[in-house]
Amino acid sequence: MAQHRRQGYSGLQIVLHWTIALMVLFQLIFGESMGEVAEAIEEGEVPDPTELFLADAHYWVGIAILVLVALRIIVHRIQGMPAPIGEGRAVLAARIVHGIFYLLLVLVPVTGLLAVYVNEEIGEVHEIGKPLFIAFIVIHALGALFHHFWLKDRTLKRMFSPAP
Repeated sequence: MAQHRRQGYSGLQIVLHWTIALMVLFQLIFGESMGEVAEAIEEGEVPDPTELFLADAHYWVGIAILVLVALRIIVHRIQGMPAPIGEGRAVLAARIVHGIFYLLLVLVPVTGLLAVYVNEEIGEVHEIGKPLFIAFIVIHALGALFHHFWLKDRTLKRMFSPAP
């Protein structure tokens, strides 16, 4: 682990954050295609080509999220991260939200893969990830906006601009 506390996030950390965020957004918007394709196949129908493409993309983007989250954890361990801005309960709340995000970023793709390769009923567990992601994205975004507009600190800014 890095010996010193960073002043902000590295360029790589920022790129990983926003790349993963965009991939999760893609999954939330287009993930329903997996169910559409599975339903068509179960009914003996030919899946719609667009739905098939989006279902395939959902599968591969999910795997990419797992890989990038693993890389993000490794980078975090090597480069460290900046100290949280604030104190007490707010920092604890931020750590809890970030911990849940990491848990979701691993468990949701893993349960998706388990649904494909082990037991399709695990897909029901996988689907719980969507409303959880949406809820925690809202909480995360509101927290960042609260820091930016109410507390007027650098919490949000340091996720856009690399610092040592």
